[in-house]
Amino acid sequence: MIDYCILGSGISGSTIANLLSKSYSVEIIDKARGIGGRCSSKKFIKNLNFDHGLQYFSSKNYKFARFLKKLEKNKILKEWSGYHLDFTFKKKISYSKLIGKKGNNDLNKFLISKIRKKFSTEIIKITNQKNYWELHSKFKTIRSKNLIITFPFPQTKKIAKSYLKKNFNNMKINMVPNITLMISQKGGNDIPISSIKVKGKYISWIANENSKKRFFNKRTLWTVQANEKFSKNIINTFKKKRNYFSNLMMRELAQLLNINNKNLKVFGIHGWKYSYSNFKTSYESYWDKNIRLGICGDWFIGAKAEHAWLSAHSLFKKIKKNPPKN
Repeated sequence: MIDYCILGSGISGSTIANLLSKSYSVEIIDKARGIGGRCSSKKFIKNLNFDHGLQYFSSKNYKFARFLKKLEKNKILKEWSGYHLDFTFKKKISYSKLIGKKGNNDLNKFLISKIRKKFSTEIIKITNQKNYWELHSKFKTIRSKNLIITFPFPQTKKIAKSYLKKNFNNMKINMVPNITLMISQKGGNDIPISSIKVKGKYISWIANENSKKRFFNKRTLWTVQANEKFSKNIINTFKKKRNYFSNLMMRELAQLLNINNKNLKVFGIHGWKYSYSNFKTSYESYWDKNIRLGICGDWFIGAKAEHAWLSAHSLFKKIKKNPPKN
C-alpha cells in the first residue's frame, strides 16, 4: 500500500509530492490527461501550444525566488523577454517573468518526474478506514495510508466535508473564475508585443505565445484572458454559448491590436471555475494526523504560483512535526 496518495498535479500537489517522496512512497492521481493543473498547456499542432492557465512565474518570496533561480540555472525555466505593456497604469513592482522552456508545466514535470502518476482518474468519493484511506473512482478503488488533497476549497469541501474540522469547514472562501480564449492569427509575427494588461470590456490580459520563443510558425498564437467581471458572468453558461462569447472576446482583441478579424480564428475557450482567491485565510495548510489527511493549495495564502509552493512547504513541515498516527 502506498504511503501518500496526492490528489492533483498542480504546483502544490507536485511540490508536496516531491518533498514527501524523499522519505515515503508517493502516488499522484489527477482527473486530467496530463501534469500541471492550472500550469497545463493546450496543444495547437505539433510543438505549438497555449499557456491557457498560469502565464508566468515571478516571486516576492525569497525562498520561492531561489527555487525559481535554481530551475532557471538548470534550464527548466527561462526568462520571458520582450515588451510587457500595462495599460491599467497600476503602480506595481516589476519582477522578471519566468516561463517553462517548453511549457509552464515544465516546473511540475521536473518535480514529479520520478513519482508514480495516474491520469484520467477522477476520485468521486473518499472513505477513511481505521488505518488507511479508500479512494473511489468510477472504475477502481485505490488504497493509501495517508491522503493529501490539493483541490480548490469548494471541491475539497465537497469530497472531504465529513472529515474536516468544523472551523475549517465553515471558512468563507471566495474563489474567482477565469475564462481563457485561445486564438490563432494568420501572420502577425511583426507585432513586437509579449503581453499586455488592459481594462477591456471583456479582456484583462493578452499574451503572444510566439514571443516565448519555444517555436517559430507563420501563425501567431494569442492567449486571451477575460476580466473578473466577465468571467463571473459567463462561467456557468459559456460552454453552451462558446461561439458567442468567443466572438465577443475575439472582436475586442482585434480592436485592441488593430488586427483584421478575418485573420483570426478561435482555437478554443476554457473556463477555470475556481481559478484563484484574492484573500489570505487563517491557515497556510491543513493537517489532521489522527485521520492522516492533509490539504494544501494557493488559495490558503493568495492567488499566485508561489502561494501554492509555500502552502505545500507549510504542510510538509506540519507532517514532519506531527507525523501520522499508525
